[in-house]
Amino acid sequence: MLRTRHKSVVFMGIQSTKKKVLTKRGVIWLGQTCNLRCHFCYFLDRINSSSHPEHAFMSLDKAKKICSTLVDFYHNNSIDIQGGEPTIYPGIYELITHCRKIGLLPTLITNALVLADIDRCKKILDAGIRDLLVSVQGLGETYDKIVGVPGAYEKQAKALENFQQLGIPIRFNCVLCKMALPQLSDIAKVAIAKNARVVNFIAFNPFCDQASGKRSSENVPRYNEVTPYLNDAMDILAQAGVECNVRYFPFCMVAERHRKSLYNFQQLSYDIHEWDFASWSWTGLTPQRTKDGDVSQPVTLQEATVSPIFLPSTLQHSVGLGRRIANALPIIKKPIRAVYRGMLNWYQKKKRGDSLDSLYRQNARMRAKEHCKYAYGECCATCDVQSICDGFHGDYAELFGAQEATPIKIGKKIDDPQYYIKEQAKIVEEEDHGWAC
Repeated sequence: MLRTRHKSVVFMGIQSTKKKVLTKRGVIWLGQTCNLRCHFCYFLDRINSSSHPEHAFMSLDKAKKICSTLVDFYHNNSIDIQGGEPTIYPGIYELITHCRKIGLLPTLITNALVLADIDRCKKILDAGIRDLLVSVQGLGETYDKIVGVPGAYEKQAKALENFQQLGIPIRFNCVLCKMALPQLSDIAKVAIAKNARVVNFIAFNPFCDQASGKRSSENVPRYNEVTPYLNDAMDILAQAGVECNVRYFPFCMVAERHRKSLYNFQQLSYDIHEWDFASWSWTGLTPQRTKDGDVSQPVTLQEATVSPIFLPSTLQHSVGLGRRIANALPIIKKPIRAVYRGMLNWYQKKKRGDSLDSLYRQNARMRAKEHCKYAYGECCATCDVQSICDGFHGDYAELFGAQEATPIKIGKKIDDPQYYIKEQAKIVEEEDHGWAC
């Protein structure tokens, strides 16, 4: 039965909507301990090094404290739990139950190998899991080569059967690495056959440990090499009514019919299955990623967004002086922090507008420009959607340049980051119908 209400659609018991709201989802990294060795993993060095501060799993008490902060300070209502590999975390069942209890609906980002054991699947279901985001990086022997473990795909395939049998909702993640490209259409077909609600294709980017020289033209595909495989897979998913998203990919590098499914930094916050920039900025800090030590003070989105380079020199000096005084006199640390936040709030209101959407967009642009050094090709200057497109990741541009870009001509300059994505229907779980639909 198909029915519509406002911008929402219900098909076969699953609701979707074209309404776009800011996400309320948080994320936690339990520790970089994993049973696979994916060559494109953002944390490969930390996984390989048992002495790395972020390698070992944190305690359950610390994980619970982080999750409680996501609810109490950031007002998140769902969470992606990841490791490394979260299914091998000793306290995973108790953590899932804790998250559910405090109103943080839990998802595991998992390779699912451990869940080839159906009893473990039953345990996470009983603990209160909401759904699973399964990393399907290839099929058969190709998968085994990508993840570095012979026989891994057989276990993952068995886990997917278990999820179907038990009715555990799943979504797929797939990194657009060179070896996976010829299999994208088949991965889409597996997603349909296994009742995956969503498929995310993610560009192979140099975040974290990948920034240390592991990427080259030998393992990173050019965008125009990805395009034909990606368009075909997206066509298959669209025909089957399965939501598809592509992250960190220029708009001009997919067919126009699929641009509504592209989520770069400026669009990420409008996918409720993506991470809230405010809480992500905090959980991404070292104290929230290590086994040892306490968690750090939460940071506001204003603090996470206003890099010193965006501040007037007088304000930079004042902030720096305030920090030095606070460190010297701990008793006034809280008042100084309040003043600091007030200054940032004032600057945001005065210079960049006061709307929450505006602040999230500013944070998105900072992530793209300052953190990732995104670049534009020469022809991007004549593109009508340049303002809402990040362009080409800086590391990618160093490898290949940005001359693949083709200017998009609409007849007017577009400055609304929702211009394309507002036409995409997105899955909404029942618990989110009241605010997301």
